[in-house]
Amino acid sequence: MEMELQFDNHDERIRYYELILERNLENLPFFPLPDGYRYVFFRPGDRDYWIDIEKSAKEFASCEQGGEAWNRYYGGREDELTGRMVFVEDANGRKVATATAFYDIRGIDKSGDGWLHWVAVRREYQGRGLAKPLISYVLKLMQSLGYTHAKIPTQTTTWLACKIYLDLGFRPIPANAVNSREGWRIVKALTDHEALADFDPAAADEIIIGAT
Repeated sequence: MEMELQFDNHDERIRYYELILERNLENLPFFPLPDGYRYVFFRPGDRDYWIDIEKSAKEFASCEQGGEAWNRYYGGREDELTGRMVFVEDANGRKVATATAFYDIRGIDKSGDGWLHWVAVRREYQGRGLAKPLISYVLKLMQSLGYTHAKIPTQTTTWLACKIYLDLGFRPIPANAVNSREGWRIVKALTDHEALADFDPAAADEIIIGAT
């Protein structure tokens, strides 16, 4: 689908729908990090680095929002993060990306599946081939922790991230494919991904907030 407008990741012009994807953890893809980067695990004191990365990636508008999210997801659970939260560092030791092999902290998902949390790459490091290696590494970590399936929550406004997840073998969970069908139609229109062949692409006025 050709569109006159160009959409960014975290584009607030796009109508918001919550999306959830899943995949099994068999036959995981492998993508090596580019030269000059390495993985490191969370260490006490890394909270502010996490917030800074997520804020740079437009997950938060402020450090205060980041602190609130940290407390909601990881407050009182920091001792678990040393084996679950991963950062990518550049050659200078700067933390530039992060993702976490976690679980549903709400206790709603009774499946026992792992949940891929808060995947983010610093804005100025996006497009350097870090996201797919990081996600594939954390999925392998999740597998080593005993999980057989993984879920990831996202939204239409981060449609570029959705494309990466689809590329890595994630698919809409059946209930979400029904409940957020209009959202998946938006992702279909923006990505034309073959994995979304069952969805008709949304028209431009169905994608943009306030369009008539």
